[in-house]
Amino acid sequence: MKIYDVTVPISGKTPVYEGDPSVDIKLKLSMADGENANVSQICMGVHTGTQVDAPNHFIDGTKKVIDLDLGTLIGKCQVVELDDDVMAVEPKHVEGLSGTTRVLFKTRNSEFWTNFDQGFRKDFTYITPEAAKVLTEKGVKLVGIDYLSVEAFDADSPETHITLLEKEVIILEGVDLRGVSAGEYELLCLPLKIAGGAGDGSPSRTVLREWGR
Repeated sequence: MKIYDVTVPISGKTPVYEGDPSVDIKLKLSMADGENANVSQICMGVHTGTQVDAPNHFIDGTKKVIDLDLGTLIGKCQVVELDDDVMAVEPKHVEGLSGTTRVLFKTRNSEFWTNFDQGFRKDFTYITPEAAKVLTEKGVKLVGIDYLSVEAFDADSPETHITLLEKEVIILEGVDLRGVSAGEYELLCLPLKIAGGAGDGSPSRTVLREWGR
């Protein structure tokens, strides 16, 4: 059974959403310097790379990342691939979904992960609030996309986020779907069990396994 690692690697070059903390990784203890072990330190925002948004990210006083249901983060998943000319996921792109609890959108964004040197891209494909509403009406419990936000960069308000999070739909952002074709998979997404801070999100090692093969 083939396993697809759809997690973006984290380094000092990993693009982060504009305004978010940058990634800083340092070697604090080094065997080359005579220490008994190598020990690294990492400093970054919780919305770095492949990561989940908990409801408390945009709706204060709601579920935090430590409260998220692991049963939602693991299970059958539908990967929907959209044409490269699609700049926004709209209702017409999701109306055909039926009986799907988890959906990941593969868009032109995935190719952004080919070159980290270009930094953060503002022109990413996003999910419209209208499409988000249709997804909640269909009973979808996890929605993912292949860049750093489900929301348009220039959106006046986080309407897509709120439409999903108020229904406790887990948002998975920053998945790398370059090597994945459309179809059914098993999703395994494990965010860190962060108990401090606002609990608004967490980086997540995320993989897909072929379903029923």
